[in-house]
Amino acid sequence: MKNVLLFMLLWLCLLPSHNSHAQSGDVKWQHTYEEAAQLAAAEHKPILMVFAGSDWCKPCIMLRKEVWDTPEFQTYAKDHFVLLELDFPRFKKNQLPAEQTRHNEQLAGRYNKEGVFPLVVLTDEKGQVLAKTGYQPGGPENYIAHLKQILHHK
Repeated sequence: MKNVLLFMLLWLCLLPSHNSHAQSGDVKWQHTYEEAAQLAAAEHKPILMVFAGSDWCKPCIMLRKEVWDTPEFQTYAKDHFVLLELDFPRFKKNQLPAEQTRHNEQLAGRYNKEGVFPLVVLTDEKGQVLAKTGYQPGGPENYIAHLKQILHHK
C-alpha cells in the first residue's frame, strides 16, 4: 500500500511539469497515440504529432513559443487538428514517467527513425503519414499557411 501511495504521489508531482506547457487555452495536447487516434476518427481531423525536446532543443522551444502557444495557432488547431505531443526531455528534473517514455520511443521508432527534432508529422486517424515538417520561422500565420500547403501537396 505504501508503494502505491508513493507511486501516485510521485506521479502527481511529475504531472504538472509535463503538462504545464503542453496545454494552453482551450487546445488540449494528447500524450498517447491511442487517445489522439480515437479523437481524430471521431472528429475527422488529421493528427499533428510533434516530436520535441522541451528542455534541450532550441528550435523545439522556439516552435512552442512562436507557434504552439499562440492564440492564432490554438484557434486554428482547435478546428483542424488533433494535437499529440511526444516529448524527449534530457534533464532529470523533467523526466517523464517510464510508461510515457516507452510510448514516445515506440512512436519515434515508427515515425521519427532519423531522430529529427523538432519533427512535426501529420497523419490521418489510421496513422498514415500525410506530411512531415519541422520548425519554420515567421510566427503562427506563416506556420498555418505552411501546414495548409504541405497538406494540399500530399
